[in-house]
Amino acid sequence: MATDIVAQLADSLAKTAVEDGELSYKGQGRKLDDAKSVEDMVKEIQDFEGLQALRLEGNTFGVEAAQAIAKALEAKSDFKRCYWSDMFTGRLRSEIPPALNSLGGALMLAGARLTVLDLSDNAFGPDGVKGIEGLLKSVACFTLQELRLNNCGMGIGGGKILAASLMQCHQKSSAENTPLRLKVFVAGRNRLENDGATALAQAFKLMGSLEEVHMPQNGINHPGVTALALAMQQNPGLRILNLNDNTFTEKGAVAMAQALKDLRSIQVINFGDCLVRPEGARAIADTVSEGLPILKELNLSYGEITAEAALAVVQAVKNKDQLEKLDLNGTEALSIDDEGEPEDEEDEDVDEDEDEEDEDVEEEEEEEEEEEEEEEGEESSQNKLSTPTSAPRPPDVSSFLSFPSPDKLLKLGAKRALLVQQQVDVTDAAKTAEAFLKIASVYKENNEVKNAVLDTIDGLLRKAFSTPSFQGYSFVSSLLVLLGLIKSEDKVKPVLVVPGHLHALEHIVRQDYFPKESVAVLEAFVSRGKSLESCGNARNSLQSTLQRVRSQS
Repeated sequence: MATDIVAQLADSLAKTAVEDGELSYKGQGRKLDDAKSVEDMVKEIQDFEGLQALRLEGNTFGVEAAQAIAKALEAKSDFKRCYWSDMFTGRLRSEIPPALNSLGGALMLAGARLTVLDLSDNAFGPDGVKGIEGLLKSVACFTLQELRLNNCGMGIGGGKILAASLMQCHQKSSAENTPLRLKVFVAGRNRLENDGATALAQAFKLMGSLEEVHMPQNGINHPGVTALALAMQQNPGLRILNLNDNTFTEKGAVAMAQALKDLRSIQVINFGDCLVRPEGARAIADTVSEGLPILKELNLSYGEITAEAALAVVQAVKNKDQLEKLDLNGTEALSIDDEGEPEDEEDEDVDEDEDEEDEDVEEEEEEEEEEEEEEEGEESSQNKLSTPTSAPRPPDVSSFLSFPSPDKLLKLGAKRALLVQQQVDVTDAAKTAEAFLKIASVYKENNEVKNAVLDTIDGLLRKAFSTPSFQGYSFVSSLLVLLGLIKSEDKVKPVLVVPGHLHALEHIVRQDYFPKESVAVLEAFVSRGKSLESCGNARNSLQSTLQRVRSQS
């Protein structure tokens, strides 16, 4: 009896969030195909007075199930917040637009006034954007403040549809003296490229109300970056700008530096892995030194910045009282003295030909001084910088992953597995698959190299598969695409397959972290893949192992 009461209480707590007016089914992992499968949800939605928010993320809904949920929402006029990310896993792409149409139509019929719409991690492509097009243009979105569409695979076409919908919403809402004032826009990993980014920039410029913009990993080059820069100038309240892992080059970086001069509310700038290069870094440094009074974080890591340009950035942030983090990883080593000033490196240049023993002694003394300072708990009287300023330059993981070689992997040392884990975003299945193949590409039967490769791969994948948000099926799908075994709608270019890829794959399928249900999938495609014909022996060995593992599971 007591057990039943506890179970009922736990179930109620799982469904009802702390926030008033919110009903949550988050992360229950339910597969809901038809109206019967959601009868309990429908009843609870109908019975929930004053429902303002519904969390459906982490379940998977078929068209009929979504239509049943939608019917229950038609009477919920107080509804404001849709937390509907990751709710179509395993569904055909053709199923998603009608499901979204039903849900959106219900909110319009209810007379809802949305403030949050989160459809991230649904991979619905341009057709999915069409599924929410009507909702975005409607009165229900005149009050929208947060739009989150991260990792939806919108592409250029979807980006253009989204931009046009937002512009029409703004025009219609302005005509009623209630202009759309979107504050948060999130659309990372959507392959927007220049045309999609440029279209969205027009919408951003029109609204002028943005406070956060997150658009990392979208394949945007300097024309798209420049368009976004011009749009950001029209959003004076912008606090966070995250364009990580797009390709600025000098042109885009200079344009963005110019735009930042008008953004005195900016607190977080993330241009990491954006190839800003020295000229771009110096332009950004000039802007920082001249303004940005409440800047808290600046990320210019892995942007091909020279030490000289990096020092200009360090100088620029010296007097930023609120700065909490400066990330210049991946640049030439920096050295800062006790007063927060860049140390003069001219003597080092002049004495390059002197005995290496003298340099080693100096380095050891510096390291001892650092250790003493850390023990005493002393902190700089200036800013706390996230970049290790006086430490010897760490092994360059970025260089290895960009241009893999056995020698580079070995030089990463005993902590290579940890270093790679820190560099790779293991929540991103596609990027994890790319990293796996890059590491595997340097595989050799030489014991030292072989062990280094397999240890590094084990560390990376064990962490990935133990991460709750990591999608194992997406990892396997990405591997199949990159190995040329299936075609991708995204036109992803396969890698040149080498035996090391297959030897590493043979290794991981035997490990406890690898999902056994994926073994049969790999076996089916490996057996017929023409792209693997050049790796005859390695392919045969992999096939045998896959058959054996499948039979044992």
